[in-house]
Amino acid sequence: GIPNAVLGALGGHRHLGLHTEAMTDGVLPLLESGVIDNSQKAVMPGVTVASLALGSRRLYDFMDYRKDLVMKDVAWTNDPFRIRQNPRVMAINSAVEVDLTGQVCADSVGMRIISGVGGQHDFMYGGALSEGGKTFIAIPSTTPKGESKIRALLSPGAGVVTTRHMVQHVVTEYGVAHLRGRNLAERARALIAVAHPSVREELERAAAQRFGYSFLRLKA
Repeated sequence: GIPNAVLGALGGHRHLGLHTEAMTDGVLPLLESGVIDNSQKAVMPGVTVASLALGSRRLYDFMDYRKDLVMKDVAWTNDPFRIRQNPRVMAINSAVEVDLTGQVCADSVGMRIISGVGGQHDFMYGGALSEGGKTFIAIPSTTPKGESKIRALLSPGAGVVTTRHMVQHVVTEYGVAHLRGRNLAERARALIAVAHPSVREELERAAAQRFGYSFLRLKA
């Protein structure tokens, strides 16, 4: 859902390129209108590259026998050192939950595995290495049950898919937390600012207890 929402907001851009693990219906309007023309790519310029496609019949019909679209093995598309060769890579991924230091769980709810790790770490790493590249973890502030996705600590048993040092930006409907180059207390303050308002006080208490004066001295 989040990738398609992002794609739906890119109609005013020009000369975008697509190098992805998974193609969905959201790319169709951008490909058909020429917004995605792959003209600025260093890896296979002029060609859309993906490893898999998941969508409607319209997507598959569009893909059929296209010379400007190539499906590669996932080991090829997700190689971070190949991803980094493209300039200004914008890598956008989602998460199940994020803790106050920036650790990202994306494959489990507590001890219950719900997914493989996929290409998140590959694209976060490759995007961070790309010249002018940026990486994003995009999440709603709460789950459908109203539970905060930004937590003081990851749930017991939750796996870390992307480590804290790899995360640059965490985005919710309340803004962007810029984490790169920040210490743990600064990361906590930035993440609390984009958490749901109903849990910010609780998160601030947890951060103050964990980081002490280094957190308290930061301006809210």
